[in-house]
Amino acid sequence: MIFVVTPETVVGRRTLDTTYVPRKLLSLGAMVYPRGRWFSKLFWRIVFEKSLTRYVIALIPFPLMMLARPDWALALSQAPLAMFGFVLIIETYVLTVSDREKRRALASETEIARAMDLFRSRARMVLARVAAARGMTRGELHLVIEQSGLVRVPKLTFVSVQMGGESPRFLELDAAERAMLAETLFDAELTEQQLQLASLAQNKLEWSVSFDPAAVSAHERLAAMARARG
Repeated sequence: MIFVVTPETVVGRRTLDTTYVPRKLLSLGAMVYPRGRWFSKLFWRIVFEKSLTRYVIALIPFPLMMLARPDWALALSQAPLAMFGFVLIIETYVLTVSDREKRRALASETEIARAMDLFRSRARMVLARVAAARGMTRGELHLVIEQSGLVRVPKLTFVSVQMGGESPRFLELDAAERAMLAETLFDAELTEQQLQLASLAQNKLEWSVSFDPAAVSAHERLAAMARARG
């Protein structure tokens, strides 16, 4: 699931206030939820990203067993180590790949290089289009990707365009730009899963690509003008 994070798409614009870029959200546990999409699949996937939610879900079997077998209630209530161990197993062996050697085996060096090359080239393409559409000639743009490290559940990818300089901020992106960004970054050649596996193999799930708007070619600026005219 791709969530393009902008002040327009999140609940509470102040959540994105920042004094530096690139600013990360997913790995910091920031409360970022999609505006106008309460109880959507994306909303619940973000809720599941919170560790407390997963702990509660993992512990649900214990009170259910107490209800089904009241005679077990006392024994179960006095077994916190068993509960802790159950949560640890779910987190370590089911939802994540914690072993470094197993992580490295998720993607070969060739697959990693290919995924990262595609991601970086596409990120620069996106930033060039954004800069050209706005007529930007200076400053510094950052495309920031943050992916969940959870496996065996739907993938979750936060994508944002951030502006550096004296007033660092998350850039406002309209619906067309958000769609362009998602469609350009990922397709059958580079999927969310492929990037996630390459990232897990490197033990890093956040990536930032910077771009100087001055590098936008005249051809790209003319193409942006043509798109704006329809």
